[in-house]
Amino acid sequence: MMRSPVSTLLAVAAISITLTSCTSRQPSHPMARPTTTTIPPTTTTTTTTVPVEPGWTPITVGPTGVIADQRNVTVPDGRQVAVLRFRAGQVRFNLHIGSQEPPRGATILGPLSENAVSAVERPYLAAAFNGGFKVNAAAGGVEVGGQVLTPLINGFASFVIDANGAGHIGVWGSSVPAPGEQVVSVRQNLSLLIADGSLSPEIGSIAPWGDTLHGIAATARSALGQDLNGDLLYAGAMAALPSDLGAALLQDGATVAMELDINPYWIQCDAAPTPGGPLVAIVPGQNRPASQYLDGWTRDFITVLTPGPAPSPNVRMPFFPHPK
Repeated sequence: MMRSPVSTLLAVAAISITLTSCTSRQPSHPMARPTTTTIPPTTTTTTTTVPVEPGWTPITVGPTGVIADQRNVTVPDGRQVAVLRFRAGQVRFNLHIGSQEPPRGATILGPLSENAVSAVERPYLAAAFNGGFKVNAAAGGVEVGGQVLTPLINGFASFVIDANGAGHIGVWGSSVPAPGEQVVSVRQNLSLLIADGSLSPEIGSIAPWGDTLHGIAATARSALGQDLNGDLLYAGAMAALPSDLGAALLQDGATVAMELDINPYWIQCDAAPTPGGPLVAIVPGQNRPASQYLDGWTRDFITVLTPGPAPSPNVRMPFFPHPK
């Protein structure tokens, strides 16, 4: 295992936080599906202190403890995969649509779903990472803010974001959505990489996991997994096989996972030492600058946000309490 290039700085920041207790973390709880795109103010700020866990390097820390931590995993074939873990109860997720992908047609998106991190999100931004394949890859559908841009398909791996900002992974029409679940956004991509703690039967093949640049099997790849605590784990590498992503996520406790985008130009994960702080690239060798999602991007991406109050009575920030 190798430490992140910024591990020394972030470890010092993490030590400065009083880490005195730890409570068990629970997976997100489904809620009722909305009939409009208005997101109700359901989240309350947690006071749980999340300590540093041996074997993980704190990357983002805040008043309630560790928000995100990282391990660089060496998989059996010797390749390395960076895994960034977002601690359950410490973060909320938001899907952004790129300027080119997925196509939005005549759909009018709010500023919180646009192709750059909004000014409202910026003070709460802990991290951001790439989404999935282009629509013409026929890898699944997209819903954002209650609006379906591309039809969702039963049987496809899906990252689901609820009205309270919690995110989880499952198979659309099967394990997700749960009965009565209040779904806000969905990003589908292929079939599950990991299901019920086991690798896909197709993990040893290349074709089911997308077309690679110049036909190179070990290309830049990314994936998103979830463990039994409800933590979300982003895995990325600039040269990896599907089995490398699966092995790294299994090693870090994922029981379910899906592949995200692939190929060098698209793989990107960035995190800040504290919410709203400067972003640092997480995947070693990633092509895009850490500021790309702040400046705006052509493809969809997901922001990772910490809970907090809405900045003003006139701004309804998803996933944060809102004054009545």
